Amino acid sequence: MTIANKFLPLRKGLLEFLVLKIVSVDKVYVAEILARLNKTDFATGEGTLYPLLSRLRRENLLEYEWVESESGPPRKYYQLTENGKKQLQELESYWQKLGATVKSLGGPNE
Repeated sequence: MTIANKFLPLRKGLLEFLVLKIVSVDKVYVAEILARLNKTDFATGEGTLYPLLSRLRRENLLEYEWVESESGPPRKYYQLTENGKKQLQELESYWQKLGATVKSLGGPNE
């Protein structure tokens, strides 16, 4: 089993965190989210992203609005709700805590 496969569950869990981070910067539509993720080790497809966005919306972490596009049909732009901003802060805090824990455990190279 490769290292990438060992971290697959962790990567899947982090996807929500990363999507919230991307959406926190500005209103974005799906193609922008996918493009940002595809530049990283967290590349994903619409089949994974759309269900995640729907769940985040049902959990009141995201909302969207339709915006007319000059180059085609209207686009659905996502943004964080107040609950989404709080959730992101909690995730960022927990991520920092995890990093500190991993670092504190040391290892042969520390």
